[in-house]
Amino acid sequence: MSRISLTPRRTLFYRVMEWYSKRTYGKVLDPGKALAHNPRVLFSYLRFEQSLSKWNTLDPGLKALAEMASAASIGCSWCMDFGYWVSRGQGIDDRKLHDVPMWRESDVYTPLERDVMEYAEAMTANPPTVDDALVERLRKNLDDAQLIELTAMVAVENLRSRINSALGLSSQGFKDSCDIPAPAPGTSPGRVSPSGA
Repeated sequence: MSRISLTPRRTLFYRVMEWYSKRTYGKVLDPGKALAHNPRVLFSYLRFEQSLSKWNTLDPGLKALAEMASAASIGCSWCMDFGYWVSRGQGIDDRKLHDVPMWRESDVYTPLERDVMEYAEAMTANPPTVDDALVERLRKNLDDAQLIELTAMVAVENLRSRINSALGLSSQGFKDSCDIPAPAPGTSPGRVSPSGA
C-alpha cells in the first residue's frame, strides 16, 4: 500500500499529465500521481525522463537488463512491473526479462549481459562495490560512451526505484497485459500487445 495519497489536487498540469499517461500507457502511472503533490518535482522529473528517452548509445536490451537488475536489487516491484512491460514492448526476450531476479542461476544470458547486470547490482549496493576487473570486462565490449550511458542509466534507475520504494508504490499490473491470455473456446492463443489492445 502506498505511503502517500495517489489522489493529488487535480490542477491543469496534473490533468495534462493524466491525459498523456492514459494515452501512452493505458493508465495513469502511480509515480506521477505521487509526485504530483509537488508540481515542480513532477515537472522536473518528466522533463528528465523525456531527455533520457533520447539516449541511444547503449543497446536497448543491455539498458533494460541493467535497469531491471538495479530495480530487483532495491526491491521495487513497481519498476520491475513497468520495466518488464516497456522492455517487452521493445521486443526484448521474455525469458531474459523474467529471469532478471535470478540471473546468476539462469542460462539465458550472454557473458556481456551477465557483466552488465553484475555492474548494475554493484553500483546499486550501498556502498557501491564496482571493481576494476568488472569494468575491464565491460570495456572489452563497450566503448566509453556506452559505459557512461550504462553507468548513468543504473544511477537513474536507483533514483526511480528508491523514490517508488520509499513511497510504497507497488506493481500496477503492467506485466499482466503482456501475458498470454486464455484462449476463447475454438480460437488460438495470441499475445496481448503492451498497450493492452
